[in-house]
Order: sequence, then structure tokens, then C-alpha cells
Amino acid sequence: MRVISGIYKRRRFDVPHTFKARPTTDFAKENLFNVLCNNYIDFEENITALDLFAGTGQMGIEALSRGARECVFVDSSRQSLNIVKENLKLCSLQGTVISGDAVSYLSRGEKFDLVFMDPPYDSDLYEKCLEALHQFDILSDGGIIICESRQDRTIPGTFLNDYSMKQYRYGKIKITVLRKQEQE
Repeated sequence: MRVISGIYKRRRFDVPHTFKARPTTDFAKENLFNVLCNNYIDFEENITALDLFAGTGQMGIEALSRGARECVFVDSSRQSLNIVKENLKLCSLQGTVISGDAVSYLSRGEKFDLVFMDPPYDSDLYEKCLEALHQFDILSDGGIIICESRQDRTIPGTFLNDYSMKQYRYGKIKITVLRKQEQE
């Protein structure tokens, strides 16, 4: 894995062969960040990010490398948290690393401009986290949620009323970009 762009462009970090999570491919990550930068976010605008189910931390690290002011990394796996800390150190970046359940973390109600969400594919955490993101209103106006899932996963219908949606397919995965409608 590598940092695609920003001040730590091309910085590589390894994932132990014993790591059980499925990191987002560099191809999908690069395309996603191109979409984000060209259509949704200016990372120079002091944004805050949340990397739920952080795994290796690569999505949040990419956001920090591109200029995000802050990123919180949440994961319940001790191995993942250690990998995130090591990868932040390798890239000379600062981030807040939190051990815990993603849904419980969302109930804190902190506000973010960008949320990366990549739960285990065969769990019910996808729907639970989307509901919690909406219920606890953690996105700033115009904020973005990035959801990675299998191709056949759908966004709950009640969720779509307050968000615009665009979907992208990269091989076997689907990336859904949800943007919170700005309040008038």
C-alpha cells in the first residue's frame, strides 16, 4: 500500500501477512480520491475526517496527506489499531486512534466533514452505522460519507431523503458517496 498524493505521496507502508482485514486497493483508493477532489472536497479547507473500521488507516492517512486538519481512526481490533499507529508514525502524521465499537463511537455526536466507512462485508454494521451517522447527525452541512461494500449492498431508502448519492464500481467493490444536503 502507498499514499497516493499529498505531502507524503508515494510513502509506502506494509500490511502484515497475518492481517485479516481487506484493505481498499490502491486502484480504488486513487480513483475515489480523484472523484472526491474533483467534485466534493478541497482538502486545504481545514476539513476533519473519520476513518471508521480503520483497518490499516490508509483512507484517513490519505486524507491527512492531502491536507485534512484532523482524522480520527476507530477500530475494535487491537491489531488494526497497532497497524494504524505504526502507519501514522511511518508517515510522520498525527491522528487520534480510538479503540472501540463504531456505532458507540458515532453516538458521541462529534461533527466531521468526511467519513470513511468500510465495515466487514458480511455483517449488519453497514446499515447500523448509516443509521447512527444519520441519527446522531455527525456530518457538517455538505459533509461526505464514503461507504465501501459489495456490489449488491443497497443504501436504506429512508436514509436517502437528506443525502445526494453517487455510486462507483471498482472490480468487486462498490463505493457509495453520500453528501449531506446543506441546510438553508
